[in-house]
Amino acid sequence: MITDQNGTIDVRFLRTTFLLLSEQNVSRVAGKLGQSQPSVSAVLKRARHVFDDPLLVRSGQGMAVTERGEAVRASLRRILAELSETISPEEAFDAATTAFAMRVSAMSCFNGFLIPPIAERLRKEAPMASIDFFAPAESDDLTEQLSSGASDLLVANWPSPHESLRSSTIFDCETACIMRADHPFAKAGDMPLEDYLAWPHLSLGSVVRPAFSPIGGRLKQLGVNRRVALSVPEYALVPPVITRTDLIFTTARPYAEFVVDRYPDYGLRVVSAPREFGNMRLYLLWHERAHKSPANRWVRNLIRDVSRRYGADLQKRPTPAGMAGLAEFAAV
Repeated sequence: MITDQNGTIDVRFLRTTFLLLSEQNVSRVAGKLGQSQPSVSAVLKRARHVFDDPLLVRSGQGMAVTERGEAVRASLRRILAELSETISPEEAFDAATTAFAMRVSAMSCFNGFLIPPIAERLRKEAPMASIDFFAPAESDDLTEQLSSGASDLLVANWPSPHESLRSSTIFDCETACIMRADHPFAKAGDMPLEDYLAWPHLSLGSVVRPAFSPIGGRLKQLGVNRRVALSVPEYALVPPVITRTDLIFTTARPYAEFVVDRYPDYGLRVVSAPREFGNMRLYLLWHERAHKSPANRWVRNLIRDVSRRYGADLQKRPTPAGMAGLAEFAAV
């Protein structure tokens, strides 16, 4: 039964069951709820009886959700969202007079052109807010950061956002290359893939995780490889390295244009990447726990509004089959 002893819907039971199916870890759920591990284990036992299924089973990585558990989780997500909207009317929120704090994680390549206009709007419209923008470390579990509250929002580029997270597309943009002004391809409108592969490239080293590489991933789909002649540990090194070498750096067009505009003395140029790369997509991600937060919602809307300008200038180039959803924005 999903009702308590008084015959009313046991919302606490439903929420705990949803967390168990999302986190797949009894100890972690107990910590989030401030309850003892035995009490959370008792909820899992009750849920197994109610739904007539093990729901969570042991696997090599800890616990795994059963097929029935996946269906229950999807249903509970919808039910709890509807209950929240019905039972808890949205509270009034005035950003201009409210003091609130948030942590927003963003990859380094976004920060240069996105954070300044966001900061300008924040200071004008939410002067009492305290926003901590930070770049995640390579070892960070970004999903766990959002679910635990270590981060409130994530500006990211995952090809497939984790199913436990809420997501919103901020904008799509073109893939582009940065190169020296006197590079043989600097005046090209588009660079043929064959020429792109024949030239040496600059890449980010440990900053960008290989699993989330849009360039390497797409080249693998195409069954080809490029030659990375040099890797550097941070984005700040890209302009001075490019201006002194014949290397090509591939990234998103907004970041490429930001670099060229910021360092005019370096004599850099932006050239469209081969058409085979298609477009890149930038996401805003957050956890269910923050979905109804007025402050979180307000910041999400502000970031989307500021970011809209970057998607508006996207060139209408044909996107190769299978590339419409390419969702990685970082350079490699």
